[in-house]
Amino acid sequence: MTDKYGPWGIVAGGSDGVGAAFAEAMAARGINLVLVARRVPLLESAADVIRRRYGVQVRTVPLDLATDDAPVELADATADLEIGLLVYNAGSDDSTADFLDREPADHLRLVRRNCVSALETVHHFGAPMALRGRGGVILVTSGAAWAGGATRATYGATKAFGLVLAESLWAEWRAHGVDVLALVLGRTDTPSLHRLLGDEDQPLGGLADPVEAAEEALTHLGDGPTWISGSADPAGASPVGALSRRDAVLAMNPR
Repeated sequence: MTDKYGPWGIVAGGSDGVGAAFAEAMAARGINLVLVARRVPLLESAADVIRRRYGVQVRTVPLDLATDDAPVELADATADLEIGLLVYNAGSDDSTADFLDREPADHLRLVRRNCVSALETVHHFGAPMALRGRGGVILVTSGAAWAGGATRATYGATKAFGLVLAESLWAEWRAHGVDVLALVLGRTDTPSLHRLLGDEDQPLGGLADPVEAAEEALTHLGDGPTWISGSADPAGASPVGALSRRDAVLAMNPR
């Protein structure tokens, strides 16, 4: 794993949930880590746990990836490192509302974090991977990317951007030895989902395990372009792919 994807990996959104699961799984494989997240205490706590458990080097970079300067700050903070694996997982939305009930600035923050910063970050770290002829990129996206959904318009649109971006880069970079994977998650047991549903203290049934999702993605990183976590046919078509676009949207919006 370190020969192909080391010696350093970045996990954007690496302080909890799926990102923390990726960080632990990568550290268990011997990859040194750069963890990126907004909340400093949670970020430092996650880094300390990984250092104690796995003995790898961990660098923390406190950043809000929805800001204009975040990709440049991340590039500067890692300029002395050889990054062989990038996991861009910083794309959740902790609230849900009809499109007009949210301010344009809220929508634009999602676009900045999930589209603009993702693109700039992948471009910066992907270029040296392609030159070296090895490396990997995982863009964590969502089942919300399959079709439009009420109350999730901008979130779903940004996740569709990530899905198509990853698939396109897989087509371009596989000849350069760089593996790219779009990891499509369904409802996953993360703090972000619990905040969205307003039930932080109550267990939810039927949710995917973030540890299993991260392990699955790393195991199948070379099986791109797309991996649908938890699916009976994870490398297959969209679950609404056989439907017309209208019927797919209606299937995503039962109300």
